[in-house]
Amino acid sequence: MNGTETHHLMQPRDRASAFDHADAIRRCARGDKGALRQLYEQEAGAMLGVAMRILRRRELAEEAVQDCFVQVWRRAASFDATRGAGRAWLFTILRNRALNILRDGSREETTGADLLADEPDDRPSPESIVVLLDETSRLRRCLEQLEPLRRNGLVLAYTRGLSHGEVASELKVPLGTAKSWIRRAFLQVRECMQ
Repeated sequence: MNGTETHHLMQPRDRASAFDHADAIRRCARGDKGALRQLYEQEAGAMLGVAMRILRRRELAEEAVQDCFVQVWRRAASFDATRGAGRAWLFTILRNRALNILRDGSREETTGADLLADEPDDRPSPESIVVLLDETSRLRRCLEQLEPLRRNGLVLAYTRGLSHGEVASELKVPLGTAKSWIRRAFLQVRECMQ
């Protein structure tokens, strides 16, 4: 492979890692609409993918992404880079918006569990979700310190919005074990983040 091909293959990842999310969020807080547009262009595609995995319906996923960017614009001044990476802040807002939509029973249509059970599970593994976090992120460092099964339980509960029972089923452990793992992992991460 020659140097040009290597450069071409590396470019998207380099561009994503070089983008300064925190700076763009701070500029949004100062009313810079161009910064919001840059955030959107940089992350909307990945955010749509995450929202689709949570909501399973494109129109709801698009709504979650749009709601997220409205919240980013309104709440940019509350962003604190000492508490985590800008990209992680964006995806936390997205996850919360998607889960709120998911919980809103008035939007549910007939997508019974039997229909979802037949769909292939193309969602990322808990390990790949952790890897998506910025390498310098305090959250990532704290999650990586956890025992793998406990970390997986916590990540499944918080990124996919799974109940304790669903986490237990996914990890093939008793319900009490899943509850204990999630609680202990949460406490460990909270302590590590402080």
